[in-house]
Amino acid sequence: MLSSFTREWLQADVAICDGAIAGVGSYEGVAVLDADGRFVVPGFIDAHMHLESTLLLPDEFARLVVPLGTTTVVADPHEVANVLGTDGVHWLVDCAEGLPLDIYFRAPSCVPASRFESPRRPLGTGDLEGLLRRRRMLGLAEIMNFPGVIGGDPAELAKLEVAGGGRVDGHAPAVRGAALQAYASAGIGSDHEATTLDEGLERLRVGMVLFVREASGARNLEALIPLAERFGPHRIALCTDDRDPDHIASDGHVNALVRDAVRTGLDPLDALVMASLTAATWHGLDDRGAIAAGRRADLLLLPDLERFVPDEVLVAGRRPDWPERPPVPAWTLNTVRIDGLEVDALAVPAPEGDARVIELIPGQILTREVHERLAVAGRHAVADPTRDLAKLAVVERHLGTRRVGLGFVRGFGLLRGAIASSVAHDAHNLIVAGVDDADMLAAVRRLAELGGGMVAVAGSQVLAELPLPVAGLLSEAPVADVVGQTGALTEAARSLGCEFEGGPFHSLSFLALSVIPALKLTDQGLVDVDRFQIVPLGVKAGR
Repeated sequence: MLSSFTREWLQADVAICDGAIAGVGSYEGVAVLDADGRFVVPGFIDAHMHLESTLLLPDEFARLVVPLGTTTVVADPHEVANVLGTDGVHWLVDCAEGLPLDIYFRAPSCVPASRFESPRRPLGTGDLEGLLRRRRMLGLAEIMNFPGVIGGDPAELAKLEVAGGGRVDGHAPAVRGAALQAYASAGIGSDHEATTLDEGLERLRVGMVLFVREASGARNLEALIPLAERFGPHRIALCTDDRDPDHIASDGHVNALVRDAVRTGLDPLDALVMASLTAATWHGLDDRGAIAAGRRADLLLLPDLERFVPDEVLVAGRRPDWPERPPVPAWTLNTVRIDGLEVDALAVPAPEGDARVIELIPGQILTREVHERLAVAGRHAVADPTRDLAKLAVVERHLGTRRVGLGFVRGFGLLRGAIASSVAHDAHNLIVAGVDDADMLAAVRRLAELGGGMVAVAGSQVLAELPLPVAGLLSEAPVADVVGQTGALTEAARSLGCEFEGGPFHSLSFLALSVIPALKLTDQGLVDVDRFQIVPLGVKAGR
């Protein structure tokens, strides 16, 4: 068995009573589970993730990840909060009760993520105070408006006051030097946005806990794991952040991060500590994360230290069982409101000179700003598939304003048709990329008919779709159905020419996130994240 505190393997019995570890040593038991020849380790803990990114209701997510060894996750429910407000967060917390997966939450601190996004309604400090009274709330979730914190925005500082000196998770992409010092000094103690070795090292040096992220779109583990080899695992945890269900089904969950860390050369002892004790310690979950007297008996029996797939999982000392799911309330449905939207709303007046274009970066949710002369038809700028330039639109869907932000994107490789989604971080308005306006409108209208989801369209015909009727974010279907539908969507996108690494719909969903550099699009327009302001499409007009 693993001794997490000393990072060594021990030959010992583990005594369990009433769901807790009674002791480690030599014991006689009423019932015995023979673990001879296997490695007994603590259950895996995901230090930071978004349940909604799995597209699954909590019980179905648990069915997917518990057999892979994940026994605890710490979730930031800001996706559902953008769509359904605090009622949605309370509902999601209620859904997590009684599952064999222990789901803890942090109160969503940034709804909206910035002033450039349009959720159903903003959450204020009063909303946060109410959420923090919930039993499973561990503190404030990632503070995404890092320019506001660094610049001393009173609204952002007021949220930190609500935390009352408790642990606060961070979100500081590409923040370095004095800016990072200011961000950390505000009381923010962790970050999962480091993408390079130097960024990760700087976070450790300022005293932050580094969450190494390996998501579906942002894959940072290989770059950051050398820090654990050099400094040890006790200030470095593992997180999945946003991992698609098909990615989990095919590759794994936290166990996959452990596996890949070991493949890079990290000692399995260190990787296992990062996947359990470090996360538990940061989040104040001192009843788990290690095999020791008094701790919760979340245990995995591993047949090897290569695949890290358990052949036995014990949750509070028992094999998992699954409660019946309560009905999904009607008020969580029918959240897409775009009545009256017509194709002319997608027309883009041709700018003079070059235009700002969002360029995708493979393996990252960061983007680049590049400048291109757009193709023109009449007085309007249009997509140009010969140069991999697709039109991009974000349609406000919460209040039915028919407000549309328009831009262009390079990197999807679309040759025809359109792809669209109601999963568009973080305000989750509708986002659509395409080379034909009629197909883009058809995709958006189909999302409205579904109550949310993902679609691929060509010739105004739906090629594949995934309904996400719960807040436009979650499916009520079993995981196998969701995985099958996401696979069909990926194949449909490929038939349209899209071969982008990391999954086209996952990458599409982050093009509206206005707190990830460098250039993004919301319903309010193009956002220069570095300058933290709305900018025009035409470069000449803005500089």
